[in-house]
Amino acid sequence: MLIRSISGIRGLTDSSLTADVVTKYTRAYHMLIPDGVIITGRDSRISGDLLLRNIIDELVRLGRSVIDCGIVPTPTVQFMVHNTEAVGGLIVTASHNPAEWNGLKFLRTDSTFLYPSQCNALFKAFDSDIKINDAKEPGVFWQDQNAIHKHMISCLSLSCIDLNRIQRRKFKIIVDAVNGAGGRALSTLLDSLGCEVIELNGEPTGHFNRGTEPLPENLDSLCGLMKKNNADVGFALDPDADRLAAVDENGAPLGEEYTLVLATEGYLKETGRKESIVVNLSTSLAIDKMAELYGSNVVRSTVGEINVVKKMNDIGSEIGGEGNGGVILRECHLGRDSLVAATLILNRMSQTDKTLSQIYKSLPKFYIVKDKISLEKVEFSTLISKVSSTFSNATINNLDGIKFIWEDSWIHLRKSNTEPIVRIYAEATGLEEALELVRKVKTALK
Repeated sequence: MLIRSISGIRGLTDSSLTADVVTKYTRAYHMLIPDGVIITGRDSRISGDLLLRNIIDELVRLGRSVIDCGIVPTPTVQFMVHNTEAVGGLIVTASHNPAEWNGLKFLRTDSTFLYPSQCNALFKAFDSDIKINDAKEPGVFWQDQNAIHKHMISCLSLSCIDLNRIQRRKFKIIVDAVNGAGGRALSTLLDSLGCEVIELNGEPTGHFNRGTEPLPENLDSLCGLMKKNNADVGFALDPDADRLAAVDENGAPLGEEYTLVLATEGYLKETGRKESIVVNLSTSLAIDKMAELYGSNVVRSTVGEINVVKKMNDIGSEIGGEGNGGVILRECHLGRDSLVAATLILNRMSQTDKTLSQIYKSLPKFYIVKDKISLEKVEFSTLISKVSSTFSNATINNLDGIKFIWEDSWIHLRKSNTEPIVRIYAEATGLEEALELVRKVKTALK
């Protein structure tokens, strides 16, 4: 089964995402964007090399020149498109999906992902399967070995950090890159920030020996190493390194929801500006409560990175992101970026002598529970109908799926953009209260 969404396409490489399918999508993408150079890159999945070579061969055949960055974080390709004359980018990655999956992410000329209308046009072009003859002159292909270095320099040069102050702290950091695309990039950046770095799962082998998402339940090895090594913070990535989660000095995972809260608080403290922060509907209320303390506000979009970015552009927001560990900072580029997230969190840590656990304790506390239901078991419309009667006392938001809202709690149900499931996100000031909201949903289905 090939999954199409605003996040691109994903499928199993031994069945649905074949080399022929990738070539056809490359041709459809070529038809969609202006003439010019395309930048490519991939995560570390073993299937990625062949798929990327098919993409490059097809683009060159069609007369496109291609700059390939190799195995790099997804945000590095976005950064390169943003800072060059390239008209787009193609990234071979299935993000947090297991190793047997792969996929394609498609970039616009402005380095952001395709808008929903453009995704529909891309899918229509693919379905048409229009044949295109070889160009009179094939394109030129070359490799850029310095893409990560350029991306790193941008992070070190951010106007919203104090580079010297971070470097003086000489933080000790353990990085768990899940053998994905981000290990070398993040370790190199942290070294330039004056940190001592210990690598865990740092080789880009594509063998993901823990759960691919940087969720607390997947970080036992990282957590176990923190106190043993007297480290200040642990950073965990997903395979394409657009998401980051932090572990404190005691080996306690803070949860990916607090990545954006920590990064944004450091940004607001450093700049002193009042900002409108854009997040999606499923992001923690902790960001709202923290923003209020700095005279700032939160604006919410539908779920999906491009939807957050579109809303940021609509209102002129400088910072935003998603509660899955994704931080978006306009000054670098408009995309979720683990390198930016790590830099901003270290900047927040450098603003005080407190430990990360102490900083975390000072933040508004909410507990978020994430669950899911297979669409094989229930129709989404049936689910909404049954749950709506259960939560008849709530304020309802229908912007993206359905969200039931109370003063200090909420539950959000929506179809996944990347899997055939309904995602259930619930949050409250107590863990048991959040779990009870999820239980009520599942009880309503019985």
